[in-house]
Amino acid sequence: MSSSDPKTRPKPVTRPPAPVPPSSWAKRTGFKPKFSGETNASDSGQIALPPRSRENENQPDLEAGRARPVPPVVNGEQPVSEKGPAEKDQSVKKRREADGTNKGSSAAAANGHTVNNGAAPQPQQPTRRPSRNEDVVDVLPQNVDDEGFVGRHSHMKYELRDTPGLVPIGLYGFQHYLSMLGSLILIPLVIVPAMGGTYEDTANVVSTVLFVSGVTTLLHSFFGSRLPLIQGSSFVFLAPALAIINSPEFRGLNGNNFKHIMKELQGAIIIASAFQALLGYSGLMSLFLRLINPVVVAPTVAAVGLSFYSYGFPQVGNCLEIGAVQILLVIIFSLYLRKISVLGHRIFLIYAVPLGLVITWAAAFLLTEAGAYSYKGCDTNIPSSNIVSEHCRKHVSRMKHCRVDTSHAFKSSPWFRFPYPLQWGTPVFHWKMAIVMCVVSIIASVDSVGSYHASSLLVSSRPPTPGVVSRGIGLEGLSSILAGLWGTGTGSTTLTENVHTIAVTKMGSRRAVELGACVLIVLSLVGKVGGFIASIPEVMVAALLCFMWAMLAALGLSNLRYSEAGSSRNIIIVGLSLFFSLSIPAYFQQYGISPNSNLSVPSYFQPYIVTSHGPFRTKYEGVNYIMNTLLSLHMVIAFIVAVILDNTVPGSRQERGVYVWSESEAARREPAVVKDYELPFRVSRIFRWVKWVGL
Repeated sequence: MSSSDPKTRPKPVTRPPAPVPPSSWAKRTGFKPKFSGETNASDSGQIALPPRSRENENQPDLEAGRARPVPPVVNGEQPVSEKGPAEKDQSVKKRREADGTNKGSSAAAANGHTVNNGAAPQPQQPTRRPSRNEDVVDVLPQNVDDEGFVGRHSHMKYELRDTPGLVPIGLYGFQHYLSMLGSLILIPLVIVPAMGGTYEDTANVVSTVLFVSGVTTLLHSFFGSRLPLIQGSSFVFLAPALAIINSPEFRGLNGNNFKHIMKELQGAIIIASAFQALLGYSGLMSLFLRLINPVVVAPTVAAVGLSFYSYGFPQVGNCLEIGAVQILLVIIFSLYLRKISVLGHRIFLIYAVPLGLVITWAAAFLLTEAGAYSYKGCDTNIPSSNIVSEHCRKHVSRMKHCRVDTSHAFKSSPWFRFPYPLQWGTPVFHWKMAIVMCVVSIIASVDSVGSYHASSLLVSSRPPTPGVVSRGIGLEGLSSILAGLWGTGTGSTTLTENVHTIAVTKMGSRRAVELGACVLIVLSLVGKVGGFIASIPEVMVAALLCFMWAMLAALGLSNLRYSEAGSSRNIIIVGLSLFFSLSIPAYFQQYGISPNSNLSVPSYFQPYIVTSHGPFRTKYEGVNYIMNTLLSLHMVIAFIVAVILDNTVPGSRQERGVYVWSESEAARREPAVVKDYELPFRVSRIFRWVKWVGL
């Protein structure tokens, strides 16, 4: 027969796309993709998934970290995806304009072959192995939304460099800060009363915290990591601050205890912040990053949230009908009503904390005005020690904690007040307290590293380089120096809750965060704002903290998604780190205390007076103070155990989930990375000779 017979004509051989050459992160981590779809058990004990359908074959696998295969190029054009031609063309055009690269040609070069429409198949060109300087760009893990779908950062409403307009940016920026209200304002409401401060002192510290948070966020956005991360008083510094506040030498003070203790805190924070700045700008942070992996970050951050259990619900129990309602409302809003959208916004999920606070506060106000907490002949303004009536003694605690009019902070606060440095006096420096804070600043840096990596996957084209991470940590140290000079009571660092807020609000524009920071600075100058926040009843503060600390623990553990969470190695390391982070500090906190001992501090502050009775009792008082304090802090124990085990127990880099940072040389060749992380105002020219703190 003729060769033109369709039955005998040789059919073109359909070849699968050439495999993508291993990318640089795969080379570094030793990643071995398994595309066969066979069900087997990995070395770590994790069961592989069953074969997936052809439709989902090109979707990235979060748990295994598999890369999406690049489709072949047809006539120099990429095939149309399921999004539709119009939407695909628009997204490609936007990406080309932003990055200045031609994806079609790069994909063809990466695959090393093209497909023609001719009848006879063209001989396939051999796959060219990329040279060392031409590694394929890293494929990043994807984020999963509340519905369980995998999505890229392109699903964000606004990405890192987007500037949609003044009104949208203002609204989204204010929304961003409002959703993180609890993280910004709750720490002063805890530490100022513990220092013996009045409601007026609390209002002034709240205004100072808002001012410093706005200023440091602007500095970090322009000269730090340049990611849309809010800087503020971190819960990492709360435990050591309470330990210093409850030191034995401060119990017998006469006069203004608040200012004296605040100056001690300022001195310790300034020295520790200078150490953190040196750690970042000297380049030591780049070396330290080799020890920090998700298996280390997860238990360390989780221990920060779990360490305050003695303060949370015991305080809520002082007025159970108010505190329990507050907790239930926040849980209902954030979990049961989280999918309800109003005008395209999940208001109950985004504003769970402020909505719960407003509703509970209104209910408590109505109960107070209705006389539910009024008892005949009893006055909350009379000190408990001067109350003679047994009837009033019985109800004084309920009146103090349930009523909303016991605080006069709002009435006594001025309309305008400018927070200024050294407003509490000249800082006092003690080396033993400074060393404790220096160790805590390392924990804060570990917390920030996890936030940098997680947020960059949401809003940026690539993770930052180690130099950018070092630059961000260095600027956080300078920001904490400002916090120490202004007197916020704690250091300033990246708020971990920020990552959750970005994922929920889909707002990743740094301009929105910058404008929100400006609004925060303006609000800090209005004294009535600080007075209003300071008048929140203590029971509501404790109820909100129960939710915030639980969120912090969960966000810490969520870092395990970058590793093999089912690995027996990782399970044992995280389990040991969390258990010992609770058990070892309990030994130090309970050492030498008899069951019948009557301590002068409240029960929820007793874990922080360990310096006077801890097991370390050498002849050097300063050494006793440092060791007893550090080993009684949950996060310090979690970090020590996790970093030792993770860096000594054998395990592949993929199993450990080693954080993948962008390589400096590759980042400089990619316009998108340069635009994301390059310093503005030509400041980057100054840092070109300092390669360890730049791109």
